[in-house]
Amino acid sequence: MTQTTPLLFQSLKLRELELGNRIVISPMCQHAADRGHATPWHMVHLGKFALGGAGLILTESTAVDPRGRIGTADLGLWKDSQVEPLKAVVDFVHANNSAIGVQLAHAGRKSGSQPLWDGGAALSPDSMAGDEEPWERLGPSAIPAGPGWSAPDVLDESGIAAVVKSFVDATVRAERAGFDVVELHFGHGYLVASFLSPSSNQRQDDWGGSLWKRMKLALDVARAVRIAWPTPKPLFCRLSAVDGTVDGWSLDDSVVLAKELKACGVDVIDCSSGGLTEETRALPVPRGLGFQVPFSERIRHEAQVMTQAVGMIVDAHQAQAILEEGKADLVALGREALLDPYWSHHAAIALGADPGFERWPIRHGVWLAKRAPALRQFLEAAKDTSHAISTLQKKT
Repeated sequence: MTQTTPLLFQSLKLRELELGNRIVISPMCQHAADRGHATPWHMVHLGKFALGGAGLILTESTAVDPRGRIGTADLGLWKDSQVEPLKAVVDFVHANNSAIGVQLAHAGRKSGSQPLWDGGAALSPDSMAGDEEPWERLGPSAIPAGPGWSAPDVLDESGIAAVVKSFVDATVRAERAGFDVVELHFGHGYLVASFLSPSSNQRQDDWGGSLWKRMKLALDVARAVRIAWPTPKPLFCRLSAVDGTVDGWSLDDSVVLAKELKACGVDVIDCSSGGLTEETRALPVPRGLGFQVPFSERIRHEAQVMTQAVGMIVDAHQAQAILEEGKADLVALGREALLDPYWSHHAAIALGADPGFERWPIRHGVWLAKRAPALRQFLEAAKDTSHAISTLQKKT
């Protein structure tokens, strides 16, 4: 790397993992697993982002317990047979020079919903009970996630301990699959997020009431996973910096939690927002370009922890500016990467970091480089012709 390499394409050392660039593929639910097992869809879906040049690729929300699935076809790491299919994906990503992480999650009271293309509505308790894997909604209090959702079963002490253990067991399996990163999903209204928010957690025991008691599950999970996850490997955590409810979880709360998570050994805070319920939009965050970047910026500076910005990051120069201005250490793409799986390579060209297609997979780059001189000549001629026509039109 030279001093002129754009920050977006400079490496980043996270413990003993060195990312080739600062571009991350954000977790995106695919609802394509077979009883929690990865399928060829996942190989192509995740593998193409490695060919596309992303520094780090994160899997979709991967259930640590069948009761905590978002939908019937979620990925899972709740049993040993789910390791090998994921390992095949990990091996392909590594062979193509990217790192890969798994996002571990328990959906809690938001377990059991249709895929977005089927409407995304809550499944009925009867349909969940008929599934071949045990499935139930769990939460800190018997408060539904919104209209159409059943009230969750309230977790007791033994149930909470079982949740922590399920995260640890899934982490051990993630290591066996060869993942480089574990990301804990503590956002979007899922189980841990529902413990964090006073809107969904109305307990008055050791797990609810004060901010510190509401944070206890998150910190217990983070500590236990950090012990189980190899020390050289980084640990990420996704937060909803604000949960979207009046008097709910706030950005001030997220700063406090981020400091504590850092003390537990979390290396990067992935800064998202909203999602406590499917319907509540009392405090909407306007979804403009980079709408969640201010959350990342504040958490990064006040908690003194590395952050990942996500949400409507679409342009190479926009991503570069976020890093240059100290608002994040990593930028994550979701839907923009679906639109253009080769976004990272195109961004390198746009920023002048790859004029010769050398960052591309060799099986692609050699053909593109061979075409480039003729294409440039054609474009320059077209530009000259366009300029001549424009000049003539002005004269007449």
